[in-house]
Formats: sequence, C-alpha cells, structure tokens
Amino acid sequence: MIIECYKCESKVDAKLLAKHESYDPRDYPEHFYAALLECPICKNCLLGGTSYFDSLEASDIQRLWPKPETYVDFRIPEICKLSLIEAKTCFKAKAYSATAVMCGRVLEGICQHHKTSAKSLANGLKELKEKTIIDERLFLWGEELRKHRNIGAHATTEKVTKEDALDLVDFVTAICDYVFVLNERFNRFMNRKKPSDSDSTQGA
Repeated sequence: MIIECYKCESKVDAKLLAKHESYDPRDYPEHFYAALLECPICKNCLLGGTSYFDSLEASDIQRLWPKPETYVDFRIPEICKLSLIEAKTCFKAKAYSATAVMCGRVLEGICQHHKTSAKSLANGLKELKEKTIIDERLFLWGEELRKHRNIGAHATTEKVTKEDALDLVDFVTAICDYVFVLNERFNRFMNRKKPSDSDSTQGA
C-alpha cells in the first residue's frame, strides 16, 4: 500500500498490518477506511486512512499519523480547503515562503465565506472578530499569519523558516477547525438539548 513515510520522507510500499472500515451516516456522510502500516525501510509505524463514497482506491490512502499529510475535514468549505491542502503541500516541498502565502489565502477564504465587506485581509480579520466568528486569541494568530503572508508574497530579504512555516500551517488549521468544525459540533450539541436541560442548570 503506497503511502508517504514521515521519517523516510518518501513514498513507500508499506506492509499492511491491520485494517478497519466504518460507516455511520449520522456522524459522517462517507465510508472511512483506516490501515495500520509498517514502513519497509525504517520499520516505522504509520496510520493511513481515506474517506470514500462508493469504492475504495488504494492510491487515495493518506498518512494520518504521525504528522497527517494533507487531511482536511470535509466540513471546511472548498474555498479554504484547496488553499489549506496547498499550504501543506508547499511545506512538504520545503517551499516555506509559498507555505506562508497559501496560509494567507486560507484566511482570505474564511473572510469570503463569511462575506466580510472589508477589501483588505487586515480589516477582514477585524470584521471576523467584531462578528464574534473568531475570538481575540484567534485574531492574534490571524494577524501573525497575515504578516508572514506578506513576507512570503513580497520581494524582501526576510525569510520564512521551516519552524515558522510549520507553526503557520498549524495555526491556520486550528482556525479552520474552530470556525467550521467545532462551531458546527457545538450547534448540534445545543440543538440536541431539551429546554428542560438548560432550565435545570439555572439554579446550580
């Protein structure tokens, strides 16, 4: 089964140790296939997986652990998902300035998805905070992402380091998870609660 080994930094034909398939349309609209694998070169343990509707293609297997390859939650909209995947691809290719630029595009996608009126990313982030789509901490993360996006996008002597690029990818992924994944889960959680549930806690 072809998968990229994080330690070897190359595609390997990994040995299949165990596999599992699951499907619950109430929680996830697609089938999910998980595979426990062993790298034939370094003997490192790998966890691969993929989602599919009708048929499973072995070529679609992606590394989920350690260091997920390009996995992006299906609830993240396409306008953000494509740039997030490209940001991870750029990091893997050691193109760190390009990684910063793609992370900035993810933020722009969030602004467009929520129809902010601001034309600049700086003002778009402020508008997201004013609308309570992001909180103060995520706003600060977004500001650092925006600054590094500018470093990557313009001709300067400043460099985006490998460590900074990895942090940027992690930060923008966390922002997407908060805005699109956790918010939806919380809304579903609140919708499941009965009126009596909230009433019973008021005197606690």
